Amino acid sequence: MSWAEILIESSAMTKCLFIVAILVVNVVQAYGQDCAASAREIKPELSASARENYEKKLSEARTIYAANPSDADAIIWLGRRTAYLGEYKAAIKILTDGIAKFPSDARFYRHRGHRLITLRCFDGAIADLERALTLIRRNPDEIEPDGLPNAKNTPTSTLHTNIYYHLGLAYYLKGDFSFAATHFMNSYNRSKNPDMLVASAYWVYMSAARFGARKNADGLLKKEIKNDLELIENHDYYKLIKLNKGLLKAEDLLSEISGDAKTLGSASLGYGIGNYFLYNGDNAKAQAVFQKIVAGNQWSSFGYIAAEVELARMGAKKGG
Repeated sequence: MSWAEILIESSAMTKCLFIVAILVVNVVQAYGQDCAASAREIKPELSASARENYEKKLSEARTIYAANPSDADAIIWLGRRTAYLGEYKAAIKILTDGIAKFPSDARFYRHRGHRLITLRCFDGAIADLERALTLIRRNPDEIEPDGLPNAKNTPTSTLHTNIYYHLGLAYYLKGDFSFAATHFMNSYNRSKNPDMLVASAYWVYMSAARFGARKNADGLLKKEIKNDLELIENHDYYKLIKLNKGLLKAEDLLSEISGDAKTLGSASLGYGIGNYFLYNGDNAKAQAVFQKIVAGNQWSSFGYIAAEVELARMGAKKGG
């Protein structure tokens, strides 16, 4: 066979593989939509002031969308604002409609992937976030504006870091800890501020600890994450990093969430403590912490979802 024939055959094979890959993604994304349609949906318990604020912002998003129904930003914000009030399936529908209009805009897949995680549709989330990765490969990164601003009203993440971060989370929840660690590390390597560095590094460590590469991850925490960082919002992850560095005790951190399973902080901090017990061989303590988390009302938080998954793996009774 001549080189020309080899190149032609190789090109044909590449095209075939690409087509197969696209078909697989489409099938999994369709499965994700089916999963979302039948998934349980629990709305957040919001204070009166928070609900009033979210509803006001959603009303504004609807007005902007009505005036600009073909504007990508208007569609994305409508989807995001809808999700903040617990209408996750409606948000997914909005984002799916946006994908039909803007199939090459990675932001739609990133946000739909997030809400598929919320609904426990992990395979669909992975398909969306993998698609988002494909779409951003040659594009510069961009700051992602916060829908729920932090105390300093300063965004701490970007489109690229959020795609890698959520993809890592989806793989983690599926139990593919090696892939999870890889994507969290990609998020870490692209992080531009201490908050995102801390969040990504912590999930790298947890993932590595779960597939037997904890010693390698120890170096990341000890050498790269300093003990005097100034953070805006990811204080719980920072405490958990210090726990794994031996600077804090699990019992002291447990006292911070004692009697309180109803805040985002308690779910995040609680899951990290429970996981610490788990990969250090104390399954009973881990299970007790996970059950405390799912007895709370943070159903859509990553800490709650992860605790729910761990209890399922243990064969233990879940709350919620």
